Amino acid sequence: MSWRTVVIASRAKLDLQLGFLVVRGEETVKIHLGEIGTLLVENTAVSLTASLLAELTKRKIKVIFCDEKRNPSSELVGYYGSHDTSNKMRSQIAWKEKTKEAVWTEIVTEKIRKQKELLESLGKEEANLLASYLRQMTWNDETNREGHAAKVYFNALFGMNFTRTADNAVNAALNYGYSIVLSAFNREVVSNGYLTQLGLFHDNMFNQFNLSSDLMEPFRVLVDKCVLQMPLLEFGHPEKMLLVNLLNDEVMIDGRTQNVGNAIKIYSKSVFDALNEDDSSMIRFYEVEL
Repeated sequence: MSWRTVVIASRAKLDLQLGFLVVRGEETVKIHLGEIGTLLVENTAVSLTASLLAELTKRKIKVIFCDEKRNPSSELVGYYGSHDTSNKMRSQIAWKEKTKEAVWTEIVTEKIRKQKELLESLGKEEANLLASYLRQMTWNDETNREGHAAKVYFNALFGMNFTRTADNAVNAALNYGYSIVLSAFNREVVSNGYLTQLGLFHDNMFNQFNLSSDLMEPFRVLVDKCVLQMPLLEFGHPEKMLLVNLLNDEVMIDGRTQNVGNAIKIYSKSVFDALNEDDSSMIRFYEVEL
């Protein structure tokens, strides 16, 4: 099972050799592709061969490319993630509206629950308000408890003057972490043969990853917790690596300990099963000691 997150931070040439990723920089390093779950190309001075890209796509290894500021800007997504992609897409288009609403209700409820649990672990009184939002949750979150919870939650974590639109190190770190998690979900959506563009709740015509944006919601709190623990005098390379390594942290899901990357795989599959079987109780959420 693939588990390594490989980060290319310096100028290098990457190519393929007998099933190995070969990194030719100041030193030459070889890593078997079977060990790699995610490849993060952080430096724009990196070159890759077409044969390597083709093999990475074939093995469904998530490849993330960064811009000149070393922030994730794009990713490698194969056209065909499953042998029955056409059938999966037809199924996705045919998902019942009521089923999608039921699944979204479960997802957004779990997101608020995870936010409440983090605030409780920090001794924040605002956890009680989020608990009340959970009790007030309606079908498809028609009263927008998620939006109300988000304002209370972020103010409790980062101060009353904090907003998600501000240009500061905290938001830079949150956005970076969310983009890493989103990429992991994009991989699972495509690997299972579905379209990232067709979401359950998110339906922005300019968002290429509506479905992934839906699925990732309960996992955002893992990024929030990681960012909260950073001193964040500045948001630089060490902080980025902490967020990249988040996928290797351990959680409990379906009665077993898994790293976050595998938990995303298990959870995503359970959501797809729930949508196809019209049974939202099939969703498997993760648990973590906060």
